[in-house]
Amino acid sequence: MNLQAGLIGCWPLDGSCVDTSGSESHGISRGADLSARGPAGRGAAALDGRGAFVEIPNAPALALGADEFTLSAWIHTERSLDDVVGDIASAFDARGRRGFTLGILDFPGSVYSTPNSRTLAFGIDRDRVEQDWTDCGRPGNAMHVFALCNHDGYLYAGTFESGRDEAGYVWRYAGGDEWIDCGSPDGSNTIMSLCVHDGELYCGTGRYKAGGSALPDSENDTPGGHVYRYVGGTEWQDCGRIAPDAAEAHSLTVFRGNLYAIPSYTKGVYRWDGGTSWTPCGAPGDCRCMTLGIHDGHLYSGGNEYAGVWRYEGGTEWTSCGTQVGADSGKPDYPVESQIYSFMTYEGQLHVGTWPSGSVFRYEGGAGEGTGQGEQAEWTFCGRLGEEREVMGLAMLNGSFYAGTLPLAQVYRYDGGTDEDARWKLTGRLDHTPDVTYRRAWSMAVFDGALWCGTLPSGHVWMYRPGVGVTHDHWLTPGWHHVVAMRAGDRLRLALDGGIVAESPTFDPTHYDLSSGVPLRIGAGPHDSFSGRIADVRLYGRALDDGEIAALADRP
Repeated sequence: MNLQAGLIGCWPLDGSCVDTSGSESHGISRGADLSARGPAGRGAAALDGRGAFVEIPNAPALALGADEFTLSAWIHTERSLDDVVGDIASAFDARGRRGFTLGILDFPGSVYSTPNSRTLAFGIDRDRVEQDWTDCGRPGNAMHVFALCNHDGYLYAGTFESGRDEAGYVWRYAGGDEWIDCGSPDGSNTIMSLCVHDGELYCGTGRYKAGGSALPDSENDTPGGHVYRYVGGTEWQDCGRIAPDAAEAHSLTVFRGNLYAIPSYTKGVYRWDGGTSWTPCGAPGDCRCMTLGIHDGHLYSGGNEYAGVWRYEGGTEWTSCGTQVGADSGKPDYPVESQIYSFMTYEGQLHVGTWPSGSVFRYEGGAGEGTGQGEQAEWTFCGRLGEEREVMGLAMLNGSFYAGTLPLAQVYRYDGGTDEDARWKLTGRLDHTPDVTYRRAWSMAVFDGALWCGTLPSGHVWMYRPGVGVTHDHWLTPGWHHVVAMRAGDRLRLALDGGIVAESPTFDPTHYDLSSGVPLRIGAGPHDSFSGRIADVRLYGRALDDGEIAALADRP
């Protein structure tokens, strides 16, 4: 066994960014701490998740083209985080949509759920390759797929059912258009949120008022407001009602090791203290919250009633981070965006989806005072999605940023730009229900290397494969892990700690020339810069066999 064969780059990150492969592709530290402790007492690069990474300048020796390649690395993450984990390595041109990404997906605040938590993902894409959406069925009698979540090798869905004798259920995807019933914890009409916390699945229940979507309200008026932990089968353990007056619990989000939730129709943010105990954490802007997100050391709330975005300061204190002025600014009824539905970290910056202009905005920093007008806070308008009115589900896959909309339930991909130059490409319309006012492309998740989206009012789940992707659909445990991402013939393969854990569907290799002309970045990519430590990064111009992968994982 020769682990030097085909090696075109090797960066131990043991005190320097030197390439020891002989290719002379030496790196440049962009704020990385190269004195950190690595596996087995060796060195590592510590990355702060705030923009630090190691840059390997583009060079002919590192050109991947349409050939096989393998990238391996040791990575370390902490259990308690105040940011998304971020990208391990990438060479991806976001504007031209070409290259590869390897990272860990975290989507706190994607509408009312955290659909991906610590999901290891590897993908390639090229701008000329497009796919269609696939209908994957209707869970139960759903009118609204409120939540999607990747957990323990499966995709789960939380639903709203409107009948008097119906209730919201959690469902597990079984392939094709089949869904398995995982229970209705309290008989309320909606499972509003799903989230993975410390490797376990949680749901939040609620009484959804469908009139907000211009549909008849449910005759089932059973209150929810509880959070439950999944035990298995159809069994759930009650973790308490988040507040005495809460009939809903949604936007389950984990921040610094703690689980947070909010109600829908009353005010406040609440933190779970274990058992059935919840602590109030204030009411941002004294308005209803719509969603909770995490970015660069802070918990954020997106509000209703022109509240804008607020940043949590601890206790019950929140600081305004301003409002957003969109495509409908200047109209008397819409001086600013009135609702913030979703958060996403893209290219290292916080983005939000809004109503009523159906736009996406990027946070540039700063914080205002008082009522949320936020004169010092800066937001960049990143464009309106077609002629849509609302942006809900947000997700990242294979380096690109996706968003779902209302009233036509469309999904768009962001191809860059701001203001009038912003480019959003329509990938498809998912709901064609006739004679209704609103159709929503609401919930989103990444699972099995693909993008998934749940709709209203048809209640179906759809799947989309842009480029080629592969994911390890389990919550990545904290600590040191050895990761291998490989392009082997007509498949992508992903290995963790010495064994293959996922393979992509087959693809035509000639369609995916990854030559992008951009640097290789260790600890950075289109999602976010890495929060943790990275060591012994290797790039091979070939696919490794199973024995070689196991050997690398056995030799820190």
